Amino acid sequence: MADRSLRGTRLGASSFEDDRDIELAARQVVSFDCPQGHLTAVPMAEEAEVPVQWECRECGATALRRGYQPPPPKAVKPPRTHWDMLLERRSIAELEALLEERLELINPRAASRRKTA
Repeated sequence: MADRSLRGTRLGASSFEDDRDIELAARQVVSFDCPQGHLTAVPMAEEAEVPVQWECRECGATALRRGYQPPPPKAVKPPRTHWDMLLERRSIAELEALLEERLELINPRAASRRKTA
């Protein structure tokens, strides 16, 4: 069994193929400008769809492709609260009447004192 082993090689570490007669894919170098002034150049295939944003290698901020303007921010609706949704269904006068009814059910004496005051 020892006669069949390859001497002087490591499994999976090196290849015996060479780069002769191999044509590499056409490439382009795309530059991205960081807001902190860093330049990130990324080689990409010419057929690849180039993104507008890329992470800066130095600081991690979002860098924009050179020559592109930042995308406009998306319109964000303000979050609706429970109170907003309640006011869509009832008026303040209706809510005050409901509050009085509920308070009277809980404590009839306190509700009658509020009415007289």
